[in-house]
Amino acid sequence: MRKIFLLGFIVLTLLSFIQPSFAWDVKTTEELQTRMNSVGFRILNSNRIEKRFIFMAINRVYTRDFWTDVSSVNRTVWVKPVVIPYIDTDDELAAILSHSIAHGVDSYEGVLRGYISILNYWVAPNKYDLKADKTAVDYMINADYNPLALITILNKIGKQYRYDILSNHTLVSRRMMLIYEYIYTKYPHILVDNEYKDNLYYQNFLLISRDNRMKLLEKVKTNSKKKINYSY
Repeated sequence: MRKIFLLGFIVLTLLSFIQPSFAWDVKTTEELQTRMNSVGFRILNSNRIEKRFIFMAINRVYTRDFWTDVSSVNRTVWVKPVVIPYIDTDDELAAILSHSIAHGVDSYEGVLRGYISILNYWVAPNKYDLKADKTAVDYMINADYNPLALITILNKIGKQYRYDILSNHTLVSRRMMLIYEYIYTKYPHILVDNEYKDNLYYQNFLLISRDNRMKLLEKVKTNSKKKINYSY
């Protein structure tokens, strides 16, 4: 009996030191700030980004997105604390930060040391958002984060409008599919050894993207180079 008790005590002690891979223990703005610094600088260093950024968890009156933004003036990546309930993993935080860092890197290019580079986003936000999504996937891979989290966080936060024909932004359903296609094409091993296969939000994406994924498979099967017109 004593041996069983001792064995149980040892097991419980070991478990207390093991953090679940999908644990998200951030509950306050201060904790979000600490985690942002850790994840953000890991992304910068792992990708050898030779541009300086800082990270701040703060509510801003104006942001281009609901959850995050990056200042082209002082290279600050902002994340609103309101997103805390939506994030379940460090991977998802890395997805949010990687997308904004990608925009931030672009802000270093252009006249006046990139001071007016923000105009590029205002003129063609759709183009630069899709570019930032792909760059974010690359950043996450290099920093050892799972890029499928970019799909899951968009599925939880991104609003789904009716049309994007007259909009400057791609529908989130299409945007998620373009991210999936990029991962499928460039990092297929992520989908083979898929730790997100049982994730509730990824499973939902697979459900709503079934027809679009069939289009992707047909493109691969026929070795077509044409751009896929993903449906609503």
